[in-house]
Amino acid sequence: MSLPSIRRYLAPLLLGSLLLLGFHNAAARDLAAEPADMVEVEIATVGVAGPGGPPVVLLREPGAQAVIPIFIGPNEAGAILRGLSGDRTPRPMTHELLGSVLEGIDATLERVYVDAIVDNTFLGMLELRLEGRDDPVRIDSRPSDAIALALYAGASIHVAPQVLEAARQIEYEGLEDQAVVALGITVTPVSDDLREALGLPDQEGVLVSDASGPALDAGLSPGALLLEVNGEVPSTPMQFLELVRDTPPGEEAQLRYWQEGEEHELELSTDVPSPRPAPRQRPEAPAIRT
Repeated sequence: MSLPSIRRYLAPLLLGSLLLLGFHNAAARDLAAEPADMVEVEIATVGVAGPGGPPVVLLREPGAQAVIPIFIGPNEAGAILRGLSGDRTPRPMTHELLGSVLEGIDATLERVYVDAIVDNTFLGMLELRLEGRDDPVRIDSRPSDAIALALYAGASIHVAPQVLEAARQIEYEGLEDQAVVALGITVTPVSDDLREALGLPDQEGVLVSDASGPALDAGLSPGALLLEVNGEVPSTPMQFLELVRDTPPGEEAQLRYWQEGEEHELELSTDVPSPRPAPRQRPEAPAIRT
């Protein structure tokens, strides 16, 4: 089958996948805020809205400001946690499938927006770039689906100021022992087995399971033990996130970490790093699996 034929075959599948995820017609509504006014955020982790409450995705604002909770469904929470930790199911789940479909028809998911709250419901939008079209295509979406897809596709996430303000009022709790991302660094708890397998020192800290952007460029790599953030020891992944948030405004986060037998220091901007697609398969590093 030729490539054009494959694309013609995949186009209806894309439409069906969009309907399956609950997306509406692309022309169903306009963005409720100007893209230039929205704030780019970083997916940090998944939590719950109060004790026993519904799941929320926690989004970190740039400049070490607030962490914003957005309500999501249990399926999307699971997809986001799998994406953050690098886990993959034997067969593609819905968001992975849709990402593959977009690639198959030369469509790129560039941005997702969380642009409004109407009747206590968050509204979202996908922004696709299609080959041969100058203008992007925007598709109405549930934010939970859009954010999960953004993680797999490496799209940036932008939130309207009015949504940020409203979401700050939502109380949330982090989940224990789950991967957390900040500054492009993914951290997980470090167990005794991992400490022994990786030859880590007998010091408190959290395990770096992935790094991207400036952190990776500076030499931080999976398997490192993150010892300090701004002079404080992160004993849990959520504490790592809180310490990053406590970085004084206008200053860089100061990190100290152990890697390959040596301690290193690193300064990182608290801006949101450029997103990248989640890996299709978990990296071949069984020693750092949690």
